Amino acid sequence: MKIAIGLEYCGAAYSGWQRQKHITSVQEHVETALSSVADHDVRVHCAGRTDAGVHALQQVAHFETGAQRDMRSWMLGGNVHLPLDISILWAQPVEDDFHARFSATGRTYCYVILNRTTRPGLLQRRVTWEYRQLDEVLMRQAADCLRGEHDFTSYRAVDCQAGTPMRNVRRLEIRRQDDFIIMEIEANAFLQHMVRNIAGVLMTVGRGEASPAWSQQVLDARDRTQGGVTAPADGLYLVNAAYPQKYGIPAHANINQAFLIR
Repeated sequence: MKIAIGLEYCGAAYSGWQRQKHITSVQEHVETALSSVADHDVRVHCAGRTDAGVHALQQVAHFETGAQRDMRSWMLGGNVHLPLDISILWAQPVEDDFHARFSATGRTYCYVILNRTTRPGLLQRRVTWEYRQLDEVLMRQAADCLRGEHDFTSYRAVDCQAGTPMRNVRRLEIRRQDDFIIMEIEANAFLQHMVRNIAGVLMTVGRGEASPAWSQQVLDARDRTQGGVTAPADGLYLVNAAYPQKYGIPAHANINQAFLIR
């Protein structure tokens, strides 16, 4: 049987999703928990390999098992064996051709900035703090050129292993709600550090340190050294991966609900 699960986690304590030797990862904890429920080794495949410190409102993953358990047992039994900052939200059987990564038709990330004079207390390591005033109107102007299909070489990590820098940004929205500035971005796929590098450029523009036209200049350069600072991981959330309707993957949580924003 192939089973899909939805996971919510705070990535602050982890080296990222992917299992690594001598470093704690989200994948390691999830596989250990599900293996305890299945009573055999379980290997989990995810929609997006989040980096160190990155969070997820809904990470979609799948695994295969011969163990006979109902979906409630996978969910609640798995959570018994997980640390408190990782939670299985749901579990459901899926067709044999489903793959959490390769069946996904798109992914959505949010970048959350707390823009106020004082540092966060309750939201420490869950938002990026910027004490200097950001102009979200300028940030929106700078974001305009990044929608659509482009070569995002300037916006990916130098050691990114993706075969092509071409990505199609289907949606890129920036909004302010009180002290929060939220950047929501949806694309067919993402390059390593792509969202954080975009956030870094837009925050630079928002502080008035560069004009909105700079984001286009960075894009055209196709050179990571021209791309400015990579924004911290603290504010980055994998919101969801999109799949064909036939798989019935549940909708993601709303980022506003996660931060109790009206």
